[in-house]
Amino acid sequence: MSGGPLLEVRKLRVEFPTRRGTLRALDDVSFDISPGEVLGVVGESGAGKSLTGAAIVGLLEPPGRIAGGEIRLGGERIDTLPPERMRAIRGKRIGAIFQDPLTSLNPLYTIGRQITETILTHLPVSGEEARQRAIRLLQETGIPAAEQRIDQYPHQFSGGMRQRVVIALALAAEPELIVADEPTTALDVSIQAQVIALIKRLCRDHGTAVMLVTHDMGVIAETCDRVAVLYAGRVAEIGPVADVIHAPQHPYTRGLMGSIPAMDEDRERLLQIDGAMPRLTAIPTGCAFHPRCPEVLDRCRTERPELMDAGTTRAACWKAQR
Repeated sequence: MSGGPLLEVRKLRVEFPTRRGTLRALDDVSFDISPGEVLGVVGESGAGKSLTGAAIVGLLEPPGRIAGGEIRLGGERIDTLPPERMRAIRGKRIGAIFQDPLTSLNPLYTIGRQITETILTHLPVSGEEARQRAIRLLQETGIPAAEQRIDQYPHQFSGGMRQRVVIALALAAEPELIVADEPTTALDVSIQAQVIALIKRLCRDHGTAVMLVTHDMGVIAETCDRVAVLYAGRVAEIGPVADVIHAPQHPYTRGLMGSIPAMDEDRERLLQIDGAMPRLTAIPTGCAFHPRCPEVLDRCRTERPELMDAGTTRAACWKAQR
């Protein structure tokens, strides 16, 4: 599968059945990620960022379910696999890094045991080889005195160090894809920068594809090759990171970018997007953003735009049509 995307997500729909009817949390989400590429997924809370990651990793919380579309990894469809087959892929071909490292590590086992068990589960190596590989991974992720610290427990590590252990764990079986859900949110800014540099280096050195879920545009600008902006469970805009940041084509993306302080601009005040993202029970007809959009057209209220070419990016906006 040379030259093609590693991950293909096509028209992904995730629904939650409730007593009052079915809520559609993700609605026709499509994107690709190539080997060695970092795709940022950004949006407000509730836009569907973490759900997209959970669906790809096969960890949707019931009663949430994939109700349509498909997810392919290396050309193979993975969203319809039985749980035990998916468990074998998770860890071996897909690594996951979550926001809170404490939820990813077992407090009762040393970090060395947790990493070596993952390696032994997925790779054909001996116990001693697995231990040496675990030490190398800890060194690679910037943990000092890894030979000694490998036998310590999660509570003996700081938050930043625990997150590095989680990254080492995610890389243990040499995955092709890493889904990183807010991996730097719980960390202070200096540690954040180190973790970002680490993720970038791993992509470069190992050709790993990364889906980086975050609400922090600074992290996106620093880390990603392309960015997908989610709004109310749909992709509002997707394209190269510099173009989406500096020349956004969707009014929602423009609002997001205008709300970020810029060091090199003398702006009197930051923009804000009036209103709030709609609840899943009350998604408007037409474009979901139209009640908050300063550039709304009549057709926006009734017709829902699909992603269309808008210069160097693709935007789901009728005004983006050239």
